Amino acid sequence: QVHMVESGGGLAQPGGSLRLSCEVSGITSALNAMGWYRQAPGKQRESIAHITRIGSTNYGDSAKGRFTISRDNAKSTIYLQMNSLKPEDTAVYYCAASYKSVDGSNWFRYPQNYDYWGQGTQVTVSS
Repeated sequence: QVHMVESGGGLAQPGGSLRLSCEVSGITSALNAMGWYRQAPGKQRESIAHITRIGSTNYGDSAKGRFTISRDNAKSTIYLQMNSLKPEDTAVYYCAASYKSVDGSNWFRYPQNYDYWGQGTQVTVSS
């Protein structure tokens, strides 16, 4: 079992930055991937950024060039640094973890590949 708690969401101005954190507890040594998704009202859950057991990263189109995923193994925490925020980044952001084997870059597009989810943290980008 894995338990995940997100923090760091809030209100940011367009062009600003936020850093989300996700603290993970439980049997984390066998996890093969951890990542971030987001979901805006009326929209499907969207893949944002992912990091594998060996440190490979994958980014969704919305995140490329602006967001960075990282992890601190000592703190059992993953982070999502979000820069150059836009109003369209407004959503609930979820962190997720999976024991499943990663099979190609398209694997990250599908939320059903993840086994555990946090409760979500709201990010609002507005002036």
